[in-house]
Amino acid sequence: MITHPNYAVEPWSLRETGLNLDVLAQSESVFALSNGHVGWRGNLDEGEPHGLPGAYLNGVHEKHPLPYAEAGYGYPESGQTMINVTDGKVIRLLVDDHPCDLRYGRLLSHERVLDFRTGVLSRTARWTSPGGRTVRITSRRLVSFTQRAVAAVVYEVEPEDGPASVAIQSELVANEQLPHIEGDPRVAAATESPLTAEEHYAEDTRLRLVHRTERSALRVGAAADHIVEGPESTRWSAQCEPDVSRLTVTADLAPGQPLRLVKFVAYGWSGERSLPSMHDQVDGAVAVAVSTGWDGLVAAQREYLDRFWAGADVTVEGDAQIQQAVRFALFHVLQAAARGENRAIPAKGLTGTGYDGHSFWDTESYVMPVLTFTAPEAVASALRWRHSTLPTARERARQFGFAGAMFPWRTIEGAECSAYWPAGTAAFHINADIALAAVRYVAATGDEDFERGAALDLLVDTARLWRSLGHHDPEGVFHIDGVTGPDEYSAIARDNLYTNLMARQNLLAAADAATRHPDRAGELGVDDEEAAGWRDAASRMALPFNEDLGVHEQSAGFTHFQRWDFDATPPENYPLLLNYPYFDLYRKQVVKQADVVLAMLECPYAFTEEQKARNFAYYEALTVRDSSLSACCQAVLAAETGHLRLAYAYLNEAALMDLDDLEHNTRDGLHIASLAGTWIALVGGFGGLRWHLGEDGRPDVLGFAPRLPEALSRVVFTVQLRGRRLKVDIGPARVGYRLAGGEPLTVLHYGEPVTVTAEAPLERQIPPLPARPEPQQPRNRRPEGPNEPEEPRAEAPEQ
Repeated sequence: MITHPNYAVEPWSLRETGLNLDVLAQSESVFALSNGHVGWRGNLDEGEPHGLPGAYLNGVHEKHPLPYAEAGYGYPESGQTMINVTDGKVIRLLVDDHPCDLRYGRLLSHERVLDFRTGVLSRTARWTSPGGRTVRITSRRLVSFTQRAVAAVVYEVEPEDGPASVAIQSELVANEQLPHIEGDPRVAAATESPLTAEEHYAEDTRLRLVHRTERSALRVGAAADHIVEGPESTRWSAQCEPDVSRLTVTADLAPGQPLRLVKFVAYGWSGERSLPSMHDQVDGAVAVAVSTGWDGLVAAQREYLDRFWAGADVTVEGDAQIQQAVRFALFHVLQAAARGENRAIPAKGLTGTGYDGHSFWDTESYVMPVLTFTAPEAVASALRWRHSTLPTARERARQFGFAGAMFPWRTIEGAECSAYWPAGTAAFHINADIALAAVRYVAATGDEDFERGAALDLLVDTARLWRSLGHHDPEGVFHIDGVTGPDEYSAIARDNLYTNLMARQNLLAAADAATRHPDRAGELGVDDEEAAGWRDAASRMALPFNEDLGVHEQSAGFTHFQRWDFDATPPENYPLLLNYPYFDLYRKQVVKQADVVLAMLECPYAFTEEQKARNFAYYEALTVRDSSLSACCQAVLAAETGHLRLAYAYLNEAALMDLDDLEHNTRDGLHIASLAGTWIALVGGFGGLRWHLGEDGRPDVLGFAPRLPEALSRVVFTVQLRGRRLKVDIGPARVGYRLAGGEPLTVLHYGEPVTVTAEAPLERQIPPLPARPEPQQPRNRRPEGPNEPEEPRAEAPEQ
């Protein structure tokens, strides 16, 4: 999309200068607004035409049965699907009795701008109705970061070439009709009319609807109030029925005379609160929004984003597309998490219903590392949600005969809802991903209260899972069998390297945290013997390595499998999962997404530099990137091993995943993890950011090994660390480190400790590149640079 003439490349905004109905659904995703609690897709104000109408509340879902041809012990009984809740953004327009539908009449001009600094989506259109009257339509829309339940719209219409009778219908509408799409497993399981009406109200300028879901038993409320500005002829009335509450405003307008409507919408939901409590909640929230006013909401939004960008912005010189893409990415990552407040971060955020609105391991492994350094309070919130699901995870572990907690592969409310065992239940690594996210957060913030509380609970229960899942062989080596790592083209393997390394890290972190907080550990039943058992398992962890090839094995025996025949695989047969049986994929050397490469990113101290180079080259030749999660990891290790041009190509792929709709599914929502991967590729790849372990085994010191590709002349980024902001300014030959206030900070520059103060910025040279042969990719899977666009490809489903 971003390469289409209708889209401009600008540093602080996404601008569309024409309306292309063929990509309307994709544009609805990229123009979506959210605050992590409320999400509005970028649908046109008038409601139609639309690709996928959507208004979402984080956590609101409906349950549905999971059918099995052959049921098995431990299979989840029901799935969970995020639903389209009451849509408050609809403002229909009639001009001389003609509905404003841009498929009819003539659209003279249309522009939309999403401003990353203000958080406001602006729209301007000139439309001639089928009756021949031309009107100018302008709107501005926001979802508030400061009032988490609130969204607002300013909508204005004025005739240009003669008088017009105008009607504006501002609605709250539930159970909107959704398009039916078949044959794509990534698309949500559609739930028709999921909301049952409990209350409908309309009086003067105020509207309200309250509904309830049938199976998940969640109550959802929405209220709206309006400010109307127009000529003396302006009149309004309110009507309601169970699924629609509507304010109709009419006026006779002269040319150039505007009719203006300001609409404030508030949402609430609960599985516990009563009907009176719910309508009081949303009425109260909308009253506060009206009191604040549109200008007040906009000012607060700008102030919030000013603070965010001061500690999160990345400046890129040399590639205008990447500059725009990284700010687009950071803005949407923030939108996915900012006001989630103890809820999950879904894989698509609140931009669409792809993957049923589920949260995966993507959150902890891709999104949280970015937020840890840019918006750490959002990380604490998402981890508290994981902590709140511990009772469900413990029960799941007991069901399988394990100790500790067994976190779900995909979920909304905490229960497992993946019906596919090999790439779902067997992907135990999510436990260690959660544990590492908690360790990273504490290391970056110094939040000892969090470590003593939620983090210790998570670490202990995940460590108990690993100790009971694995076993010692007769030689004392600790093995973890029957698991699936990040690569979903290999399943039910023995000693997956990523899983074992992450489990080792998890076990040691739990033992260390229990030692630091013995009273809390005692409350959890952790004694010296149990902690010693964790340390023993970690020290004897099996790490498969092929001595003949000099590379780590993705899992035990993996390098002895037959290689996939890439030469005989035509380009149109990717993604492989949609064209070949699991049986064939699982017994061949072919990698869907970074696995060993991700292990080297997450556990860098476990490998020598030579091992990293050999491992990267070996798995580069096997990895087909049938997942949006892969490119950013490959970018980081390509940069670390000296392949900067390749790293830059992978950066482009991660950054433009949605802006170019590379996998043909942006219509269902954005790839939040790939968006986060844009930051990871720039900061972790070209900035070389890594945690280094202290004497106590905890992440302790940040290290940097910066190096730029030829295409970029400068990259500047800021990371937040323990209440301080460190700015890193990378050029072709030198890097500067500057502290924006606070106590001095020691970091590593290519392994050398340097201390940065606010008064004395540092500058260091960048050493030359190591000389290594360029790694090869599978045939037809080479990442393309920005001047050589690759054919768009579909993404294989995450099971």
